[in-house]
Amino acid sequence: MSGQAVADIAVIGLAVMGQNLILNMNDNGFVVCAFNRTVSKVDRFLENEAKGTNVVGAHSIEEMVSKLKTPRKIMLMVKAGDAVDEFIGLIEPHLEKGDIIIDGGNSHFPDTQARYERLAADGILYVGAGVSGGEEGARNGPSIMPGGNPAAWPFIKPIFQAIAAKAPDGQACCDWVGEGGSGHYVKMVHNGIEYGDMQLISECYQLMKEVFGLNGDQMAAVFKKWNTGVLDSYLIEITAAILAYKNPDGAELVELIRDTAGQKGTGKWTSISALDDGIPVTLVAESVFARCLSSLKDERIRASSVLVGPKPVRITADLQAKIDDLEQSLYASKIISYAQGFMLMRDASRTRKWNLNFGSIALMWRGGCIIRSAFLGDIKAAFDKNPNLESLLFDEFFNAATTKAQSGWRNAVMAYITNGVPSPAMTTALSFYDGYRSPRLPANLIQAQRDYFGAHTYELEANPGTFVHTNWTGTGGDVSSSTYNA
Repeated sequence: MSGQAVADIAVIGLAVMGQNLILNMNDNGFVVCAFNRTVSKVDRFLENEAKGTNVVGAHSIEEMVSKLKTPRKIMLMVKAGDAVDEFIGLIEPHLEKGDIIIDGGNSHFPDTQARYERLAADGILYVGAGVSGGEEGARNGPSIMPGGNPAAWPFIKPIFQAIAAKAPDGQACCDWVGEGGSGHYVKMVHNGIEYGDMQLISECYQLMKEVFGLNGDQMAAVFKKWNTGVLDSYLIEITAAILAYKNPDGAELVELIRDTAGQKGTGKWTSISALDDGIPVTLVAESVFARCLSSLKDERIRASSVLVGPKPVRITADLQAKIDDLEQSLYASKIISYAQGFMLMRDASRTRKWNLNFGSIALMWRGGCIIRSAFLGDIKAAFDKNPNLESLLFDEFFNAATTKAQSGWRNAVMAYITNGVPSPAMTTALSFYDGYRSPRLPANLIQAQRDYFGAHTYELEANPGTFVHTNWTGTGGDVSSSTYNA
């Protein structure tokens, strides 16, 4: 069955994200063709959620393609991995050079890079678009991070910028990221930072509960107040709502939830990418490991009866001052998380020749996405002032913020340590800060050790770039690891 070319774009995949994006596009005046592998879902969607809209359906790939205006634009909202490749294989035979395929799922950026290169050779314009904001964002305005073949951007820009969330100044939270897999890379880093934000907030919750002795309503009030200041953000807002939520019997629901956190892999991908590229994105990595530790529930229960540590001591004096310290610690740690994320993107932009626009990325994250916050406006301003900014910590605003936070940050970290309350994210943020500001680290000893046991050589301060080996024992000889590895 064929049809008249009436649709501006097709969306494949009618799970909740796909459906909501279609309805969002329809609301903004675009005709969308809906398709799903199980074609009965197309009819159900048209008869229910899409009833009374301009959405059209298709019962085959051929019919879908026939209903699209040229250049044809097809957006995949399917599970990352094999499903993406399967649909590309089904779609491509029906396309012409210059047609556009968009992957709006959570694909790993190397997969997107490979698909971009393969399809470019066939004349198909491929785009990997990170979409953040969950179902609510998809329906009412997500953050969209498109990257891939730049020739596609003029054709998808009107649609994506219309459906995207709008920042407080009215700008669309969507802009072109760069070539290849850059769109999904930026979405991956976004999700990694999201891991860090969530872990930091959960650590604040644990200290307030176990050391400050606050109940759910009291903690909710703290987060609600924080959301009116420098920490104004979506995650702080929903944390206040979660902590205040009660079951019909009056029980605090959050306290009934099992303390084992799941993950879908993007935080792990961010950490692996950071390790591969040698960038110290410590806060995201610690947040991933914290989730891994949480999954060892049975072991932790056994360990709690045999491992010794301090018992939390309730703080009653100067409680508001301690809460203020914690606020400063959370704010400074959050700055570190974003600074590390932008360091990772800066390195990827340089090594992969993506030429990322960091101010635009901060703009894309100001609305619609999970990490949206007022804070991102300050990041955009920093890169507007200096597009080549080496680190957010060198920007006057963030330098002043971390300087102001010093006392509260260190007081809060000490409260965690002295009370035996785990704080992997908060502690690593401070450790990174202290390491980053240190003109000399103990890596000289590590280099000496490596040379001692493995003849791996080292550089002298007086002659960087020249590697030498010392016969430390007088019996090992002068052969370096260029010919010997141990």
